[in-house]
This record gives sequence, C-alpha cells and structure tokens, in this order.
Amino acid sequence: MKWRVVLEPDSETGDWAIWCPELPGCVSAGDTEEEAIENIQEAIELYLEPTPIQLAPGAIIREVSIG
Repeated sequence: MKWRVVLEPDSETGDWAIWCPELPGCVSAGDTEEEAIENIQEAIELYLEPTPIQLAPGAIIREVSIG
C-alpha cells in the first residue's frame, strides 16, 4: 500500500521532518531525506499494527461503514 508523506527540511540543523497526513500523529525524522523516508516507513508499519483489546465479559465487536 502506498502512503503520501510530507518532508520538511530544518534550516537550522539540516535534518528532515516527515509525516503521513492520512495517519494523525504518525511522524518521524532523519539526518537525510533517505533516512527520514526509511524511518517513516517503520513508523507507518508500527502505526498500523493492531493493538490487542481487552474486552469486558459480554462485549460484542461490530464493524460499521461510513458514507
């Protein structure tokens, strides 16, 4: 799957900030543009990794569609 990312150079340090607009809070950085891209790829994988959910007894899971 492809994700759009935004790279911004830091004029003071020369580092690169990078984030994925479609995944709020999914951000990273790197010393170079290439390193920043590698780091955001890992950040996206971790962001999308499912988190185990502890449910109360009798809880029901449903899926909903929007739109």
